[in-house]
Parts: sequence; structure tokens; C-alpha cells
Amino acid sequence: MTNIDSVGTDRGIGVTSRLRWFALVVLCLGQLVIVVDGTVVNVALPVIQIGLHFSQASLAWVVNAYLVTFAGLLLLAGRLGDLFGRKRVFLFGLSLFTVASAFCGLAASETSLIAARFVQGIGAAFSSSMVLGILVTLFPAPAERNKAMTVYAIIGNIGGSIGLVVGGVLIQYLTWHWIFFINLPIGVAGVSAASFVLSDDPGIGIRGGVDWKGGVLVVGAPTIGVWAIVNAAAVGWFTVETVGLLVLAVVLGGLFFFVEGRVRNPLVPRSVLRNRQLAAANSLRFFHGFGMSSVLFLGALYMQHVLRYTAFETGLGYMALNVTIGFSSLMVVSRLIRRSGPVKPIIPGFVFIVSGLLLLARAPFDGSYFADVLPTMLLVGVGASLVFLPSLTIAMAGAGPAESGLASGLTNVTLQIGAAFGTALAASIAAVGTVRALRHHDSIAQALTAGYHLGFLVAICGPVFGITIAAVFLRRLPPVNALAAKTVESVLIAE
Repeated sequence: MTNIDSVGTDRGIGVTSRLRWFALVVLCLGQLVIVVDGTVVNVALPVIQIGLHFSQASLAWVVNAYLVTFAGLLLLAGRLGDLFGRKRVFLFGLSLFTVASAFCGLAASETSLIAARFVQGIGAAFSSSMVLGILVTLFPAPAERNKAMTVYAIIGNIGGSIGLVVGGVLIQYLTWHWIFFINLPIGVAGVSAASFVLSDDPGIGIRGGVDWKGGVLVVGAPTIGVWAIVNAAAVGWFTVETVGLLVLAVVLGGLFFFVEGRVRNPLVPRSVLRNRQLAAANSLRFFHGFGMSSVLFLGALYMQHVLRYTAFETGLGYMALNVTIGFSSLMVVSRLIRRSGPVKPIIPGFVFIVSGLLLLARAPFDGSYFADVLPTMLLVGVGASLVFLPSLTIAMAGAGPAESGLASGLTNVTLQIGAAFGTALAASIAAVGTVRALRHHDSIAQALTAGYHLGFLVAICGPVFGITIAAVFLRRLPPVNALAAKTVESVLIAE
């Protein structure tokens, strides 16, 4: 294999340049299937629920099995990339993701699909955590790096829209199994190409140590917490099983912080854990993910089960959300950050999200897209853009140069775990509300709508807590000046 960094002739420089940009395409291809897989499932949920006989509460595991392992393993995977080499870890992750996709598509039961989604999340964490680190080494020159980051950003921004639309098309004309089978040729091509174009890097070796205890705890705590919330719809909220599991999740989470303060090579150093600016920013991102998750999860169920939309129509319905987020982020929010800093947009952003969720919480069982769904998509899209980029800017400006990579990873972890908890809680509460409405002899559509209303109201807790944190803690933080905001623009674009 040609080593990208070792060729020195004129001809070699040309080859190097071409291989670098081809490597960028390969990395973005790998990232694309991961981003698409995060959204493609949402439009398939009603079909999967019928095909594999999921209950409404347990259906959340189709999303959360992926989110929990993806978020929980990002930090550990990043550390393993340092130890064993980024190329090796990227190839392992993309290969595992591809194999798990095949098992997802072949799943014939609720248990087999959830298990395959857990493994798929592991593969996604290992491959996704390597992409930015590889890009930085491939493009050391600032000008080329900015171009590469822009390409990567475009792929990330359009991936969500592609997933929703492609998922709708595949379900409309084939079956839900193909939302996973489509990953196979892309994954095989990505692994084959990456083996050729990515430069070998041996890593620093195992002598640096691996925080296995922290890795187990950071996955175990949210997994047990999410399981307790999802299972509460079946066994009850105030049972010994539910309360016991929630207490265990809290204990494991506290034990993670205890362990990180005492091991030699922690996943999260003590300096990061004690950074109040990072803590505030990541709390905002947790509650942002908590609130946004119900728009994707329950919103898709409302459009398909209540409004009787096809999967393809549901995917198109979400285009308004994705276009609004993309346009607002590029044309409005980035300019606001440069002019007035990242703090001011956050509270208005959460207010927009609360307004959108309130509209969904009153959407009738005989509603329509343009009257009851589109206004929410526009409000939530604007709100999400006002929260996402500024909170990331605050987090990155609060991290030192040696902590920037870890800080970037943490912002992704907290967002994904927030989404997992939000999905689990909204699904569980919605299931309870639906059962209660059915006991009052409501129609199926009316009962489902009543349940979804409760789920959307629960989701409002996310942005409300976000507003509280922003109002109380952000004004106590040192100002994030224009220079600090400018230094993280490349990270903003990359995210």
C-alpha cells in the first residue's frame, strides 16, 4: 500500500494529493451510512412495530439500542484509536457496523433486532470516533483542512434528510429490511477503499493503558437507566424493579466519576470534569437531545399511525425540519455567534423548541400536516439551530488546546445520551397514556393521539431545563469573545 505521507517526488506529490481527497470521500462515505442510519429508522418504526410485534414502549429500543452503545463507546473508542492506530480502529468499526446491518435486516424477532442494533451502535462508535482525527492528520495545512471539513460538514448536514427520504422510498417500494441491507454495499466498498488509501499508523501502544472500568461504567449506567424507563410502561413506575434499576444507574454514573478521578489514564481527565463551562455546555446539549428526540420518534408515529401517512410521505414531511436547521445554521446562527457571542441565542432557541412541542401536544387526531405538523417543524428547526452551534461553541471555547478533541467527543456523547433518555421516557409515558385512553373507550386514533400528547409534554422538560441552566449558569461563566468563537468555527463546521 502507498503510504500517503511518505512520497516525495513531484509525481508522488500529485498521487498524494489525489489519495488524500479520495481518502476524504471514503471517510465521508463511512460517516454518511452512520448518519443515515440514525434517522432512517424513524420512518420505519410503525412498519417494524407491526412486522415484529413490538409494543409501543419497547419500540423505543430500536432507536435506543443504537444510541446508547454509540454514545457510550465514543470516548473509549477514541482512546483505543490512540493506542492501536486510527486506521485499524476505523476499519474494525465500519466492518462491524456492516456485519451488524446484515443481521438487522435479517432479524425475525424483537430480540434479534434489538441485539443487532446494539452491535451496530458499537461499530458506529468505533468508526465515527476516528473520522475527524484522521482528517486532521491527512490535511495538516489549514486551507486544505478547512475545505475537507466543509465537505465533511455537508455530508453530515444532508445525511439526516437523506436517511428520512431514502427510508421512506425503501419501505414504500421494498420492505423495512432494506433500510439495513442498503448499508452492505456501501460498507464493503468503504472498508475496501479505506484499506488502500488510509495511511497506516501504529498508535502509541497498550503501554499508555486503557480505562476499561470507565468504559464499562459509561456504557452500563445509561443502558440500565434507559432499560428501566422503557420497562416501566410494562411493570409500573413505582415498582421495586423500576426504582431499583434507576438507583443502580445513578450509582454506576456516580462510580464513573469516582473512577475517573483515580485511574492513571482516565477517559475523561479530572481537569475536564471540573470545568464548569464544559459542564454547563454539555448539560445544555443533553437536554437539547432530550427534547428533540420526541420530535423524531413520536412525530413519525403520529404522522403514520394517526394521520395515516406512508413512510415516504413521512420522510418528506421531515424535510422542512432539516432544511430549516441547515439554512438557519449557515445563514443566521453563525453570524449571530460572530456578532454577539454564543450565549444569547440559546434561551430563544429553547423557547422556539418549547413552542413547537406545545403545538404537537395539541395536534388533533384528525389533523393535517400543514396546520398541525409543519409549524412545529419550522419552529423546532429554528430553535435547534440556535441551540446546537452556540452550545458547541461554548464547550469548545471552554476547553484547552490539549482537551479540544475530548471536548468535541463529550458534546456528541451528551447529545446522544440525552436523545436516548428522551426517546425512552416519551415512549414509555405515551404507551401509558394510550392504554389509559383505550380504557375510556376512545378510538385507536384518539387513544394514540392522547398518548403522544403526553409524550410531547414530557419532552418539553428538556428545553425547560435548558432554559433554566442557561439563565442560571451561563451568565456566571467568563465571556466567550469573538476570537474564541472564531477559533472553533472549523469545529462548528465539522459537526
